[in-house]
Amino acid sequence: MPDAVESALQRGLNALGLSPDLKDPLLAYQALLLRWNRAYNLTSIRDPKQSVTRHLLDSLAVAPHVRGPRILDVGTGPGLPGIPLALVYPQWEFVLLDSNNKKIRFLRQVVLELGLVNVTPIQERIESCPLSPPFATVISRAFAATADFVQMAGHCCALDGRMLAMKGREADNDPEGLPAGWGIEQTLDIEVPGLAAARRLVCLKRIS
Repeated sequence: MPDAVESALQRGLNALGLSPDLKDPLLAYQALLLRWNRAYNLTSIRDPKQSVTRHLLDSLAVAPHVRGPRILDVGTGPGLPGIPLALVYPQWEFVLLDSNNKKIRFLRQVVLELGLVNVTPIQERIESCPLSPPFATVISRAFAATADFVQMAGHCCALDGRMLAMKGREADNDPEGLPAGWGIEQTLDIEVPGLAAARRLVCLKRIS
């Protein structure tokens, strides 16, 4: 299984045009996640090969659409997509936000063991977390409704920044439900290597 996992990750990195040097730190992160998951139930995905596709490659597939130098991952859970993206962009600052104590404790261990000086995990709810200066990218895979994501986290986004909502096939791209002053810039079909299920990325920006 370890060889199959490494091969799947390497193929995915190649397909996404990402550096093969990412393989080892990504596998180190995955190993920590799977180990902690046995005790703390951080994610429902326990199979290493599925974790490569549904955790690592799913996160990495949106890398071309992320802008720096400051990125906020809202409802990061066990660090997705924040940790994989922080490995791709070590020159940018990533703030990983979640209200769950055990997930933030896990992320602090990841930061320590992987030496991620560009990652700051914060235990807080987005509604009550004053984060400044504002972020160039605010991203999340945690919200069912895009409008809720913008309503709750839009205040953290820079005036010229963008919000990225990672979705499945059911991406809601109706601008009518968005808070005033926000619009959908584009909705992109995202191909995740090894994943048959559809993925979409809803990109949002301020319109006034």
